[in-house]
Amino acid sequence: MSDGLSLLSVAPALQAGPGVDAHSPGALAIDARGLTRSFGKGVMRTQVLKGVDLQVRQGEIVLVMGPSGSGKSTLLAAVSGLTRPDEGRVCVLGEDLWSLTRSRIDRFRLRYCGFIFQGFNLFAALTAMQQIEAVLRYCGLSPKERQAAARDALISVGLGHRLNNRPDKLSGGEKQRVAIARALAKKPKLIFADEPTSALDGENGQIVMELLRSCAREQGATVVCVTHDLRLAQYADRIITIEDGRITSTNADPSLFHH
Repeated sequence: MSDGLSLLSVAPALQAGPGVDAHSPGALAIDARGLTRSFGKGVMRTQVLKGVDLQVRQGEIVLVMGPSGSGKSTLLAAVSGLTRPDEGRVCVLGEDLWSLTRSRIDRFRLRYCGFIFQGFNLFAALTAMQQIEAVLRYCGLSPKERQAAARDALISVGLGHRLNNRPDKLSGGEKQRVAIARALAKKPKLIFADEPTSALDGENGQIVMELLRSCAREQGATVVCVTHDLRLAQYADRIITIEDGRITSTNADPSLFHH
């Protein structure tokens, strides 16, 4: 990756999460035990997670892979504070996540987590700069600091020439890089990605994963990525496979997923 895509110049890092030693990359960033989750009502209720355990160490890049409907996205939502599990415990950065109030969970996510989704989730009326500034406004930065951080984040993902472009003027790969810059601008301790490359061609998918790997290596961030994309196996420290709501492997052989 070229120097222009270095992530070291993004906004100042926020302090480490509760109970976390920022200098201990081997510590558990995520420790989830006995997670269950079902959807629907009555006889139509479907159990999506069936007693799942998940442990991810600080600084790891972990892929969660499995067929459609296996529970990948539900698991990601449960360990990131988006969807409360029916049963089980989730400890994230030393914090018992689901024992917190909803407002404290929201603040936790804002402070320590970055999210990247398949659909980009960009605001049509905002420029690339404004997409990032809108998030940083809630991080306690001044307008001048927000603007500088947004500019640095976009330059770091190779979009210094697109600062003032709105989504309708960006390609799919550029939109996803804006979304990544928005997620990484606050230097999160945890990055959760749900199918971040499924709408991208091979070249742009590679750029996305190189950026996430740089963030993990340079900033010590933990990356949990749910994907169907077999091309991403080469970027993972570990591959977790899930099927029918149960973990089938916590350290699958990456060569099994290579073409």
